[in-house]
Amino acid sequence: MGDVGAGQIAKMVNQILITGILSGLSEGIRFAQKAGLDIATLVDTLKVGAAGSWQLENRGNTMAKDEFDFGFAIEWMHKDLGIALAQAEKMGIKLPLTAQVDQAYQGLIEQGRGRQDTSVLIKDFDQKQ
Repeated sequence: MGDVGAGQIAKMVNQILITGILSGLSEGIRFAQKAGLDIATLVDTLKVGAAGSWQLENRGNTMAKDEFDFGFAIEWMHKDLGIALAQAEKMGIKLPLTAQVDQAYQGLIEQGRGRQDTSVLIKDFDQKQ
């Protein structure tokens, strides 16, 4: 990866990428449901194409079913995103999507969802409808 500390930066990049993926996945799943698509078939189809990801394959169906009691807790993600946002500030760059998702996670934590999986981000999307 690079010099000492590069692994920590790589972890920050991972968390930043996950926030973007989950944000798009939240919108896409609800869009598909509203259109009446079969989510299981959709996930099976899209997971092998350009939109495929671990998050889609492993969380797409559970997000559609509003199941979030597993996986990486949002209170841990919120902590990690805070570290990434602080690092970005030191580097003189802005991470607008990451900041937006971090604020959404903070709101979900305040609603008592702190131990739920990061895919619970879809509930923030629902609240904005």
